[in-house]
Amino acid sequence: MDEPGTFRPTESDVIDAFAGWATGTGPLYRRLADGIRKAIQEGTLPPGQRMPPERRLATVLRVSRTTVVAAYEALRDAGLIESRRGSGTQVARNALRRPPLTDGRVPGGKATSIYQRLIDGPADLISLTCSAEGAVPELAVALRELAGGDLSVLLDEPGYHPTGLPELREAIAAYLADTGLPTAPDQILVTTGAHQALALVSELYLRPGGAALTESPSWPCCLDLFRARGALIETVPLDDEGPDVRALAEALAARRPDLIYLMPTFHNPTGLLTSAARRRRVAEIAARYDVPILEDNAYIARTCLDATPSLLAAYAPRGAEVLSAGSLAKVIWAGLRIGWVRGPAEIIERLARRKALADLGSPVIEQLLAARLVPQMSRIQAARAPVREARLDHIEKLLRERLPSWRWRRPDGGSGLWIELPGVDATEFAHVALRHGVEVVPGATTDPTGTHDRYMRVPFTYSVEVLDRLVDRLERAWSEITRHGPLEPHHAQMVV
Repeated sequence: MDEPGTFRPTESDVIDAFAGWATGTGPLYRRLADGIRKAIQEGTLPPGQRMPPERRLATVLRVSRTTVVAAYEALRDAGLIESRRGSGTQVARNALRRPPLTDGRVPGGKATSIYQRLIDGPADLISLTCSAEGAVPELAVALRELAGGDLSVLLDEPGYHPTGLPELREAIAAYLADTGLPTAPDQILVTTGAHQALALVSELYLRPGGAALTESPSWPCCLDLFRARGALIETVPLDDEGPDVRALAEALAARRPDLIYLMPTFHNPTGLLTSAARRRRVAEIAARYDVPILEDNAYIARTCLDATPSLLAAYAPRGAEVLSAGSLAKVIWAGLRIGWVRGPAEIIERLARRKALADLGSPVIEQLLAARLVPQMSRIQAARAPVREARLDHIEKLLRERLPSWRWRRPDGGSGLWIELPGVDATEFAHVALRHGVEVVPGATTDPTGTHDRYMRVPFTYSVEVLDRLVDRLERAWSEITRHGPLEPHHAQMVV
């Protein structure tokens, strides 16, 4: 559980501040020095911040101590760090001429590198931080139809729809009803992607010093939204059917959290599908303790044509408070920033007020486009499932042949494999993989308890050609990290 109070950066937080150092150019020591320099100049490493000892940093980054010594020496020469006998190395007190601006990082957050990759844009790097695919063909068709239609009635109005365009709210309500969850349009709030839906719900329910109860592991971008509200993160483990109900009941009895956050449909990062029976039990337990649930269904893309259970909200007893978030990102296109949250009408109205304060409403043209695509979502998913399954088969075959010691459970759906590395901390592997052109999301960013430090997510949504290059690079990185000495003893663990 995260500790309340003043945030004190840990060693891993300090190293995360310059995590992308290896993507630079030139000798390793120069790349490392440049990465640390950028973090200091941006204020991420403030004056007085203690730096890791040379030997320790070399061990974590899997580089020679000579590399770290040379990097620190270059930074000392530039007046950015200083070392004193008995006090170690720290960022120089006069490293900055003026106090740095707030850099937007969440204290204790683990998703900074993921957001930074989106900001930096494409590079000669295969980034596993993002599993989104290109747009489906239906998007281009809908766009042409929309452009060729008569928009005069729409364009004559002001264009502000904080709750969402009525046509789109009706389409989403109908789509959810078809999946087994009867829904009225006034139970829908249209958002700018599912990420905004989670942010708005966080604003409504979470308070500083309160708690959000999540599955372990979970996705760091979502956890950082809760941390940004000052909430503590508490966790319950997963088994083959979903969240452990005994652990859930014990956690709710011990301390009533402000919100339960779950991903029951193709959980990210494990790809697990929570069973219908488990959904019912989770909803019943939450209702018994009167704790609201936010279910995130952003990763609903399937890898097979098997039926999936209705959303968790469909199993909730009368009076239970369950909010269901979704989006078009994983089914249609991540660039079409349209999401939604479904819940009790009175809660949706309160969320709409926060939505209006944030942006006055999502873009109307995009909502019109989405209204044409939402009725096609089930068909589009069914059409894409064989392609996803073929890519999953391909990467599993490559990994079994090239990296036979790696372990994983075949996902029920979603977009990635949740892989266990034998005897190696995934954070250390991430530093080596970056030097081979792969950006890894290590398990430590997904789980504050440390249970999944040897895991990492590997998306399989890329083309076959990219998957081939990806496994080539992962194999080279694995060869490098395992050449540095015997692996520590490893005890087998369940994948989820």
